[in-house]
Amino acid sequence: MTRYQTHVEDGNVSVETADGRLEIGAVETILSAVGGPAWTIQYTGAEKQRYPTMDTSDEGLTVDVVDMIASMEHSERFVSMLSAQPKTIPDGGDLSPRTGLFVGKLLENLENGIS
Repeated sequence: MTRYQTHVEDGNVSVETADGRLEIGAVETILSAVGGPAWTIQYTGAEKQRYPTMDTSDEGLTVDVVDMIASMEHSERFVSMLSAQPKTIPDGGDLSPRTGLFVGKLLENLENGIS
């Protein structure tokens, strides 16, 4: 199964595709959307109660979000979904649909870890 790497260069994020790199957006825009350059791992009481055997030893660890972005790899399906999204920001919006989709995946990885 082909996996496509994320690149962080010159203040911008892009993702490899079969046809070259796909521009995602500015690092600063993405960091602003997730709440800043650092993410502290936390588990709610409900999560701990629901999954009593879950390893929570990483709670309190602070992750560098740019490092997390750079470590992300994507399936061909996800890259295809990114490619299909417009890069332009809609009137009154903060993110382009493409950047928003990427931010959603990043938040999922920050909250749940990379699988």
